Amino acid sequence: MSVIEAVIVAVWAMLPAYVPNNAAVLAGGGRPIDGGRTWGGRRVLGDGKTWRGTAVGTLVGVALAALLNALAPGAEDALGVAVPTFPAAAMVALPFGAMLGDILASFLKRRTGRERGAAFPGVDQLDFVIVSLGLTAIVAFDWFTAWFTLPVLAVVVVLTPALHLLTNGIAYALGLKDEPW
Repeated sequence: MSVIEAVIVAVWAMLPAYVPNNAAVLAGGGRPIDGGRTWGGRRVLGDGKTWRGTAVGTLVGVALAALLNALAPGAEDALGVAVPTFPAAAMVALPFGAMLGDILASFLKRRTGRERGAAFPGVDQLDFVIVSLGLTAIVAFDWFTAWFTLPVLAVVVVLTPALHLLTNGIAYALGLKDEPW
């Protein structure tokens, strides 16, 4: 697999995981998942992790995976590269795993004394990827191992932090986020 092919497959396969957290920001507000509860004097998650954001983010990711499935034949012809089509389990696991990863990162931030929006280098950029890929590997193992080869995983690990910083910078510039990370 060439580097270009690995990049195309990585971006295509990860789009349903890349989009949910941005969609959750746009959905905004709602009831916090932790219901305002504290643990050790700190919020468990904080106001930024809501049921609405989690549901909307997951649903947007599932819808995007379905759209990508419909576009796959044309994309393969145009790109000259085989792209994944998502089985139902992967359609849900990728975006829900992304949301869950972000929720777990929020939990870790609170436990380490970081406030909402505080930078947590490495965790901020890869939390959603690790959980998304792990959950997908569990529920759609054959599909996962067919598409997430070592070159594709390497591209995901290298490309994701750059994409994360770029998209968050854009959201910050548009006033959709309070911090650029």
